[in-house]
Amino acid sequence: MTREEKAQVIESLVEKFNNNPFFYIADASGLSVGQVNDFRRLCFKEGVEYKVVKNTLIKKALDQLDNDFSDLDVALKGFSGIIFSAESNNAPAKVIKAFRSKQGKQIKRPLLKGASIDSDIFIGDENLETLSNLKSKSELIGEVITLLQSPAKNVISALSSGSDKLGGIVKTLQDREA
Repeated sequence: MTREEKAQVIESLVEKFNNNPFFYIADASGLSVGQVNDFRRLCFKEGVEYKVVKNTLIKKALDQLDNDFSDLDVALKGFSGIIFSAESNNAPAKVIKAFRSKQGKQIKRPLLKGASIDSDIFIGDENLETLSNLKSKSELIGEVITLLQSPAKNVISALSSGSDKLGGIVKTLQDREA
């Protein structure tokens, strides 16, 4: 790879990191070509992008960003693939878990080496469960809307049922007077 090609890869990585607030670094070594292709297909289907890049190029791209990603240096050893997600913070973790469960218990690949969720750094495969259980932005917005709608619905139903009761009481009182 020439210097120009490396500079071009670094530039495209910097752009990807800037456009995707959520990225995971995974180790898919030990998987067959067919398994890696299956993993890529699953990533594509779930709306995330998987890209294998040399560790030095990843590090140089991260160094050019505004945030400090030096904690991820530990994860940049051996085989590294980056999973980018623009929309969902938990989608890459769910993709890794889904792929592992599809492969069976004997395969624990790809391994989660590190992740950045809105500049928060997670290191190690033991964080996979935590990351997959995080709620995405759209899930949180849905919950807030549901919570906000619930009291309004209760008030409206109380008022509407109250008018029926109130009307019934008034009618009963009128009938008594007559």
